Amino acid sequence: MDGDRASSSSLGAGDGTQHVAVLSRRQNALHQFTQQSLPACKPVLTPSWVITSFFLVGVLFIPVGLAALRASQSVVEIVDRYDNDCIPEAFRSNKVAYIKDNFSPKNCTRILKVHKRMKAPIYIYYQLDNYYQNHRRYVKSRSENQLMYGLKYNDSSSCKPEDTNNGLPIVPCGLIAWSLFNDTYTFVHQSVELKLNRKNIAWKSDRDHKFGKHVFPFNFQNGTLIGGGGLDPNIPLSDQEDLIVWMRTAALPSFRKLYGRIEEDLEADEVIVVNVVNNYNTYSFGGKKKLVLSTSSWLGGKNDFLGLAYIAVGSSSIFVSFVFLMLHVKNPRPRGDAAYIIWNRKSTTN
Repeated sequence: MDGDRASSSSLGAGDGTQHVAVLSRRQNALHQFTQQSLPACKPVLTPSWVITSFFLVGVLFIPVGLAALRASQSVVEIVDRYDNDCIPEAFRSNKVAYIKDNFSPKNCTRILKVHKRMKAPIYIYYQLDNYYQNHRRYVKSRSENQLMYGLKYNDSSSCKPEDTNNGLPIVPCGLIAWSLFNDTYTFVHQSVELKLNRKNIAWKSDRDHKFGKHVFPFNFQNGTLIGGGGLDPNIPLSDQEDLIVWMRTAALPSFRKLYGRIEEDLEADEVIVVNVVNNYNTYSFGGKKKLVLSTSSWLGGKNDFLGLAYIAVGSSSIFVSFVFLMLHVKNPRPRGDAAYIIWNRKSTTN
């Protein structure tokens, strides 16, 4: 009996020792993790390392900024605001009444001069200002499932108030589709109408995966209040690229959307006659409408901000590196000098 008790007590002591050892290892690992004493790269920020890093950032960023700025400035743009000039003199004091009058002609002619040679393809955009497509209620007023599956999907409550009309569902439903931009443009060059390529202006992913190939417009713009353009009920939504472009809502109140492309070059000093049908109502909320013709570069459209930002950051980095260099030369500080420790300085002063 006594021997059994002794053996059991020795086993219990061994288990306790092992348990304490496991806890000790766990606590040690936790201590290393919380104190960040695990193996890691810990660069020492010496003055020479910091000065060199800032200088290299400047040397790299400035050439990139200059290249981006040069690419942006190589883009040729023609921007023409036409919303005010396309209102007849008799209606200048009441523009909203004119745009809502279905019997007033909306045709307008604009003359654009090419100041610099424009190489094809020339992209045509319409630009809207003070138009908040990012409004929460506006953005949510659509049905992704209905755009893909049509009348097979019955729940369109997210589209209210443009979900039904006369008891029948609307396809496509929602405020975004209802407010579709419907100004049109035709271009005449040397008495010949330019051909516009209006295919592939929308994202391929949108055409293939967000708008159904067998979904057709139904009961669209049949109500008493018409918001924007109509849709051909015989063309599936996946081929209605104007709608697809419009329904990719913009994040900012000033935005451009692609209308088409001109597939031929335009020489400098040539004149383009644009016949505009001014249908879209931006007058009720003080919006602006502009027509934009633009070429492109390897960086895309005209955008000076990216190049200027790179140049500004690179110049600032080089300036900071020179400031640090002068400070280091004037007041060098040896690394690891114990005389600079606070408590040492206090003791020497006493």
